[in-house]
Amino acid sequence: MNENKLNVEVAAIKNETSERPIPTVWRLAFCQIVDAFVRGDYLLHGGVAGVDTVSEEAASQIQSYLSDYGATLKSLPDETWNSSVCIWTGNHWDVLVDLYTNEEGSSDLLLSARVNETSHGFKIEIHMVYVP
Repeated sequence: MNENKLNVEVAAIKNETSERPIPTVWRLAFCQIVDAFVRGDYLLHGGVAGVDTVSEEAASQIQSYLSDYGATLKSLPDETWNSSVCIWTGNHWDVLVDLYTNEEGSSDLLLSARVNETSHGFKIEIHMVYVP
C-alpha cells in the first residue's frame, strides 16, 4: 500500500465522463455503514451521520445477499479506497464501494449507494449489496 495515497485529500468532483475515487469526506460514513452491517444492523438503527435510514426492503436484500454469499463481511480496510469509485450523474453521485470478507480479503461484493449534495454537506442513500 502506498502511504502517500492514503494521505491525499480526494475532493467530490462533479465529473460525468469518468469514475473518480471516493471523496475523503464520505469515507468515514461508508466505514461506519459497513461496520453496522458487520454487526448485523442492516437498518442502521445505531445511526450514521449523513446517511439516510435504510429501507426494510434494502436491509432485507443486504442481509439475504450477505448470508447467501457464504463469507463473513469485515470492516473496510484502507485498501478499499484504491478500487472503490463514484461518478457524478448530473444531480447526484453513484457510488460503488468494494467490500472485504474474513475469508477472502477483497471480495466480489459491492455496496451500491447514492450521494446527494445538501445545504449541510452530503447525504448518503444505501441501495444494495451485490456481486456484479
